[in-house]
Amino acid sequence: MKITRRDLVPDGPGSVKITPVDSDDLWFAYNLISSGDTVMADTVRKVLREAASGGRDAERVKLKLEIKVEAIDYDKVGSALRIRGKNILENEYVKIGAFHTLELELHRPFVLRKEIWDSLALDVLNRASDPGASADLAVVLMQEGLAHIFLVGKSMTTTRSRIETSIPRKHGPAIAGYESALNKFFEHVLQAFLKHIDFNVIRCAVIASPGFTKDQFHRHLLLEAERRQLRPIIENKSRIVLVHTSSGYRHSLREVLDASNVMNMIKDTKAAQEVRALQDFFNMLSNDPARACYGPKHVEVAHERMAVQTLLITDDLFRNADIPTRKKYVNLVSSVKDSGGTVHIFSSMHVSGEQLAQLTGIAAILRFPLPDLEDIEM
Repeated sequence: MKITRRDLVPDGPGSVKITPVDSDDLWFAYNLISSGDTVMADTVRKVLREAASGGRDAERVKLKLEIKVEAIDYDKVGSALRIRGKNILENEYVKIGAFHTLELELHRPFVLRKEIWDSLALDVLNRASDPGASADLAVVLMQEGLAHIFLVGKSMTTTRSRIETSIPRKHGPAIAGYESALNKFFEHVLQAFLKHIDFNVIRCAVIASPGFTKDQFHRHLLLEAERRQLRPIIENKSRIVLVHTSSGYRHSLREVLDASNVMNMIKDTKAAQEVRALQDFFNMLSNDPARACYGPKHVEVAHERMAVQTLLITDDLFRNADIPTRKKYVNLVSSVKDSGGTVHIFSSMHVSGEQLAQLTGIAAILRFPLPDLEDIEM
């Protein structure tokens, strides 16, 4: 995300001019823009003009609008952000107070104004504009006849390709067609690999599967790279790692992120830190349950007793339309940091954030045991 102008006061008013560069940036913008903020951007609107014949002609006019935000909709498939609200910038085509939907897209700048830039909004802004914050991990998750290619970014896990091919059984009369079907399947996966995986961006590429499918595809990949002189693969083969998983479906991404050889390659990234924090939480929950808690009420009580060592929270909780609720979570994050605790804010579009969301979206590792928390209703 490029920030070309920044004119704000922490915990006060101000504006920033932002240009989203990739789909992660639109997700950051979705987390940054709240109801009551104003957004100014160029847009196209259809207007009616009087024609010489006395009728009316419709014409599309490019204009600049500033709207007071009432609703935000994020389209992860189309990589677009739609913001609906009332226009507050006077012009000859759109009246003040008229409703309009602005669509924020990649490489199109917009200006965001807030009455209060709280600590969470500033944190999102700083993370979004930090080029080193991205995990940039590519994962080919496969089993015989099925493969998914995922890109695990700093805040999102996106499916870039799904390849499905019918492969005959390895035994009986169909065995003759097995090898050729498998090679055809591997060729489709190789083409998708070349199209979607850019080693200038990612830290490492993971090939993961149950059984030997990953080993067979890895061998096919390296042989074809040598035969066709595919330089990106030849020059980066040390950054391609193999991981065993239980399936070729999305839920097995957790097993990939748990693998030590993957973690070593992305260990200094935000995604890796979150995965480790989540592992630590689940370990604590299993081995010393009085030092782990989840749910808003339990975490709140634990913090009142100054017991929170590590807070895990999803960004979903900050998008609450109710301003006091958002403020409550912003204050909790600030207060935990002020008391010497560590805070991890998980993206709900990331595989680790999805896992935390299943536990109410908020959890904590405690400095000392609080066995009586179990008696408090969630």
